[in-house]
Amino acid sequence: MAREEKKAARKRFDEIIGVAKRHHLAKLLTKNEDDEDFEVSDLRYAMEELGPAFIKLGQLLATRPDMVGNEIADDLKLLRDNTPVTPFDEIRDVIEGELAQPLEDVYCEFNEEPLGSASIGQVYRARLKENGMEVAVKVQKPGIYDVIVPDVKILNNLAGTIDKHVSKSRTYNLPAIAKEFEKSIFKELDYMEEVRNIGKITKNFEEVDYIKIPEVYPEYCTPKLITMELIDGYEVTDLFDNEIEGINNTEIAQYGTQSYLKQVLIDGFFHADPHPGNLFVTKDNRLCYIDFGMMGVVNDEFRANFSQMILLLLGGNSNHLIKQMLYMKIITPEQNTPDFREDVDDLLNTYVGVDIDQMDGIFDRLMDLMIEHNIVLPREFVMIGRGIILIEDAGSRLDPHFNITGELEHFAKKMVSQKFSPGNLVSGGFNYIVEIEHLLKDLPDRLNSTLDKVEKGELEINMNHSGLDELKDQLSISLIVSALLVGSSIAILADKGPRVWDISAIGFFGFLISAVLGIYIIIKFIRTEK
Repeated sequence: MAREEKKAARKRFDEIIGVAKRHHLAKLLTKNEDDEDFEVSDLRYAMEELGPAFIKLGQLLATRPDMVGNEIADDLKLLRDNTPVTPFDEIRDVIEGELAQPLEDVYCEFNEEPLGSASIGQVYRARLKENGMEVAVKVQKPGIYDVIVPDVKILNNLAGTIDKHVSKSRTYNLPAIAKEFEKSIFKELDYMEEVRNIGKITKNFEEVDYIKIPEVYPEYCTPKLITMELIDGYEVTDLFDNEIEGINNTEIAQYGTQSYLKQVLIDGFFHADPHPGNLFVTKDNRLCYIDFGMMGVVNDEFRANFSQMILLLLGGNSNHLIKQMLYMKIITPEQNTPDFREDVDDLLNTYVGVDIDQMDGIFDRLMDLMIEHNIVLPREFVMIGRGIILIEDAGSRLDPHFNITGELEHFAKKMVSQKFSPGNLVSGGFNYIVEIEHLLKDLPDRLNSTLDKVEKGELEINMNHSGLDELKDQLSISLIVSALLVGSSIAILADKGPRVWDISAIGFFGFLISAVLGIYIIIKFIRTEK
């Protein structure tokens, strides 16, 4: 069996290489602009020819214009609509196998024509027998797992081989992308992962009236089958340049912006593909997200740093913006060239004196600028950036006066204020205490290791401790001043308690003590220098 699998894998590998050669795909890795035979659509045709795993890879690359360029990324978006339909008889077998009962025992109605077909599954309209509710049934195509798994293994091997032998490809870190793709596609193949995603996002929006998340029927869900509420309403695209009675386009544009920025900057768990096909509007004027197979997750630190970056971008300070991007590793020191800094300056200068509500497209233009400088961006940044651009584009088509930047600023400020809230500062202090505890626990082992080196004569120490005690005292006072400044700022922002000159008394006296101690440190430093 193993020999047959190896033979099949080798045959498939040769087939993939043959398709790649036929469509001149080497140009993408070597950046050989002289290859006149290469067409923008060649990559898409190759993906379609190679099947489901490559179609999913193509859809992933459609979200990475920083890797393949805007032209190719736009062309790859067409992969969404070009997948063959699996006959219903085969789909019925999957449904009955998963539910372990005849289809008619669960659904009193089942439309055999799919509402949609994708590379991994198909969606049908049906009605539940137990309560008469109209539902959408998402079914995984039969045998798709066995088709995708071998191709994913080949992609991993191919990425490693290319990275090893084609030096120009190393900019993209293909092995890491292949591994990320593997993780992503295996999550999509497990429909229970999507059920869990729906549960999380439903909880995050349970107090938001203007957002609708489809209800799931878990008793009729398996790793290959999802039964969920069918949304009665309109696709967002139906509202573009069109008015429907009972629907307020301006409000829907706002709902899209507010809900997406909440997911990204507040919750840290967000829909990774909010294109118009995944957005519906209910007849009672609520926005509904569908298709939760691909979700993004970002931690508190990333959200706070990204929010600070947004505020620096909107504030027009190119120097601090670039420093923030370096800190976040969005760009490397090598990419921070004079040309790049000049282009960022030029971009921000075009918005000098412009009101925040008129700064439309600024984030999109920043993304394009980085792509022009061949900067391969972190995955999280690309996912969020693409989502912002998609939401902004949909909002503009719903409402000619729509602008996302005001909401961007609002949510970014909200996230930053959360970062510096008393609770988070206390939590951060607790984390530092835990780190110190770990250090103290490790200290005996580290001391033993050091003493072993001393006994063996392997330890060399060069130390000049002159002025160390004085430096220690100054450092201690500096830390106290820093803590007082942070605490006083929080007290003033909280705007509570007794007041002095119409500001918080605690904050006022905190700043006063900080100033006195600061002057003391400066005088001490001057005397030491003398």
